[in-house]
Amino acid sequence: MDTWSAAVMLFLIMDPLGNLPVFMSVLKTIEPKRQRFILARELLIALGILFIFLFSGQAVLDFLNVQQETVSIAGGIILFLIAIKMIFPTSGNAAGLPVGEEPFIVPLAIPMIAGPSTMAALILLANQNPDRMMDWTIALGAAWLVSAIILLFSGLFHKLLGERGLIAMERLMGMILVMIAIQMLLDGVSGYYSPDIGTK
Repeated sequence: MDTWSAAVMLFLIMDPLGNLPVFMSVLKTIEPKRQRFILARELLIALGILFIFLFSGQAVLDFLNVQQETVSIAGGIILFLIAIKMIFPTSGNAAGLPVGEEPFIVPLAIPMIAGPSTMAALILLANQNPDRMMDWTIALGAAWLVSAIILLFSGLFHKLLGERGLIAMERLMGMILVMIAIQMLLDGVSGYYSPDIGTK
């Protein structure tokens, strides 16, 4: 996987367009100037957490003695489930905050931006090609930057796309993510049964 493919994958998993309604719902009782500050703070916290997972995830896998193919198969399954939820969303309050309370880390930074699926994808990238950490750093930075722009200008995107447009975009992203997930799953399975891997 090249750098920009990884960036697109991470962007799709972060799903900023799909998360727009949740962000707007959580912040709607807070004054607009404060909203920008909160969004910027939560985005930076999420970026820091994601970088921690990118650079320390491999050490965790080594400690647990988990193979690369296992991570690829597990990552493919996780991404597939996330994609299905994007295509067929379920109703529910993702925030769970009392009205007027200012969010801190939860739920905007975690899990809305730095969610379990994004963390798993970063661990997968670092595990597959640990010698390309600079590429994965660029991919994460690019995906985060585009997501940050969308979320910081959430009102504008909501007006341009409307509710139906946001739903359509999220489902389109879900369809693309399904294909990425299946490819990851196939790569993991083929790697596991490849003759040069040896006996499992």
